[in-house]
Order: sequence, then structure tokens, then C-alpha cells
Amino acid sequence: MLEKSAELSPFVADMSERIGGHAGAYATEVYVYLDDEDSIPHDQQPPPPPTTERALLDSFAQHVETVVSTYDPPGIRRTGDSLVFRHMYADSASQHLTESHPFERLTAQLSALLAAEVEFRGPLRLSRTQNHDLAQIYEALGQAMIAARLPAHAALALRRAGGLYRIDEDNDAEDRCGLALAQAKRLAQPTAFKRIAGLFPDLVCGYGYRPFRMLWFVALQLVIFTIAIAFSSHDPIAFTVYKVLVNYLNPLGLGDTDSLRPAARPLYVIECYVGAVTMSVFFALLVRRWFRL
Repeated sequence: MLEKSAELSPFVADMSERIGGHAGAYATEVYVYLDDEDSIPHDQQPPPPPTTERALLDSFAQHVETVVSTYDPPGIRRTGDSLVFRHMYADSASQHLTESHPFERLTAQLSALLAAEVEFRGPLRLSRTQNHDLAQIYEALGQAMIAARLPAHAALALRRAGGLYRIDEDNDAEDRCGLALAQAKRLAQPTAFKRIAGLFPDLVCGYGYRPFRMLWFVALQLVIFTIAIAFSSHDPIAFTVYKVLVNYLNPLGLGDTDSLRPAARPLYVIECYVGAVTMSVFFALLVRRWFRL
């Protein structure tokens, strides 16, 4: 992780103080939204509560715009290959934050997120090393926002991280952030039904980023169809297993189902269609992952 700088230039120190002030005010809004006003210091007056996290993000965007409008570095080039607000990123990941007051911890994390947005959108161009460092910071902040029950904020950070990893051509890290982003977007859904329904593609294929998970889903389907057909057939179990495995990829003919009761023959038809759809999705996801389509 980036080390905290021993000395800061007057410009960086001033910008850091400004970012910290905005982050403190925004953290108060966040705690009101989370209905945890008891954690807010008594000397801060809670603002009216926002109704949704999206409305909260609109307020965050306003804080970012306010800081970016005053971000006018004295030079057009960076000194060295490090990030401007590296000390704030180091503070947000400091070990003592795990034992600090929740409000202080969240304020430090929001300060880092706001600083990252300012650095990302500021006039100073990022080198490849800086892109990678900032991507790691965004990714860590995304996980911190999920732990803070702010999945929409996590989605913002993880989307930034994925884009920066793409610029750095780090495909594995980009996929890792893509999966975490999809999971954060599921958690940000407004209704419990959508959040629960979104678990299915996550468990089956990791939202397309983990296609080999589908092999467990295929195995589960084969077990279910084997048991169902075994109770509807007079064939030996080994022969039933063989027919189920073949039918999953290649439909059986009429003569192959003579030993089944008439009411049970649709099981092979259902299995055939389920197998065709499942394997088509599996190979589509596999090709997409291999060739980065």
C-alpha cells in the first residue's frame, strides 16, 4: 500500500484539508441515511435524510464538483510517479481505523474516495503506474463501501477500478472488479426480491466472469434428471445414467424411451432443452472470457 508522505506541499495540504471538510459533511449525510445518527458527533447538526442511496450519490457528486472546480495544481506535471493524495489513501487503509470510532473510519474512507475522484478527474494526466495504483485504491474502497452498507458507492468505485485496470491491460483484475461490480449492483437493488433473484446468476456463473461454475450447475441437473428418470424407468441404473448423459447433449430417439412410462417420457424432452440452453450459455461465456469479446 502507498506510504504516507512525511511532508506535503502547501497546495496539497490545502486541498487535503478541503477534501476532508467535504468528506466530514458528507459522512454526516451518510449516517443520517443509514439511520445511525447516534454515531454522529454531537457538535454536528444532522441534515435532512435522503430517501435513496442514489440521492446520496447526487450529493456526493456535488461535493466532488465543488472540490474539482478549485483543483488547480501549480504545475502541469507531477513530481515523481506517485499519486497526489497518497497520504489520504494511506490513512483510509491504516490499521488503527479498524479500532476507531465508526464515524471517523467512514470519514477517512469517504475522504479517500473523494480524493480519488478529484485525482481521477483532475487536469494532471496519470501514468501507467499511477493508473494501476489508483485502480487498487478504488478496488479497496469499493470493498470498504460494501462493508459500510453503501453498495451504490461501491459500484462507483469498482467501475472506476475496472476502467483503470482495462487501461493497464490487467485482464484478471478487470474481471475481478467486474464481478464485484455486478455483486454491488445487486446489493444496491431497492427491493429484496431483486436482490435475492440476482443471486442465481452469481451462483451459477459469477455474472459471466466465472463460467466454469456452470459445470457444477450441469452436474446438479444431471443428478436431478437421473433420479427422476430412474423412478420412471424399468432400466438398470447404469443404463439410465448412460441415457441421461447422452440425451443431455444429443437427443435420444423414440426407440430409446420404450422402457419409460408414457407420462415420464417428457422428462427426456425437458432434459434435452435444458441441456441445450445450459451448454450454449456455458460456451458463449467461455468464448467471451477467452477472447475478451
